[in-house]
Amino acid sequence: MPLIARIERALTTHLEHLDSPNAPPKLIKAIHHAVFPGGARIRPQLCMAVALACGDDAPELTDAASAAIEMMHCASLVHDDMPCFDDASTRRGQLAVHKAYGEPLALLSGDALIVQAFLCLVRVKHIHLERSMELMRVVADSVGAPNGIVAGQAWECESRVDLGEYQRAKTGALFVASTCAGAIASGADPQAWRGLGEALGEAYQVADDIHDVMGDAQQLGKPVGQDAQHGRPSATAALGLTGAIKYFERLIQRAVESIPAGPGQNSMQILVQKESERLVPRQVIAHSLALSS
Repeated sequence: MPLIARIERALTTHLEHLDSPNAPPKLIKAIHHAVFPGGARIRPQLCMAVALACGDDAPELTDAASAAIEMMHCASLVHDDMPCFDDASTRRGQLAVHKAYGEPLALLSGDALIVQAFLCLVRVKHIHLERSMELMRVVADSVGAPNGIVAGQAWECESRVDLGEYQRAKTGALFVASTCAGAIASGADPQAWRGLGEALGEAYQVADDIHDVMGDAQQLGKPVGQDAQHGRPSATAALGLTGAIKYFERLIQRAVESIPAGPGQNSMQILVQKESERLVPRQVIAHSLALSS
């Protein structure tokens, strides 16, 4: 089964219990609006791909970990789009949750998804309790303080920000959780896969900074120019557009080189390269470098 299809099935399975006649209907619709249709699902793809490279001996655990990570990501997007942060009108080509359902339900749907993420892992604890507990710790660390998504968002409220700390927390933490969770779900050493998550997480944030400067809102499915508008730190502001593109290329190379040797090494390298092309196409890189020469 293709990874995307497996991810969608896992998300549907772990959210289906919400469709209860006793639940507030608008809240449930807001939650589904936040999760479906999805974006690239790169974080759960990474989790599953690492698990497969490590043997994937507990696929139900892998599916739950992947669903939990994507729910955390979706929750962060819902909150990030709200007026108190980005005040973005669109996300993934449709209205942001607070625009479609109002701010109270957006806040509550994001909160609900965070809880649902942990419930995903609770439901499969009978498969392997030790691995499930470790997965909960990894996911919690990637979201909370001092180094998770919450901390990354909070850096935007500070007067002085270290770009590296900001990027590692806001974006990198959940990528690290994705690769480490895939290893943990399969009983492998998560530290062997940590470097891949770190490099890809930073590369993804740099790519997002590049798109924020030169992207097309309709193509991206969200507003552009947000970093400059909100005075946020970014790779393009620190390095210039060409410098940021060159740095992105170095990060992708570091990601490829960090993949542990083994039967899944080649497929993981292909996945990273394909994601690299999706994030910052080669024609964009060539055009930028030509202009700077």
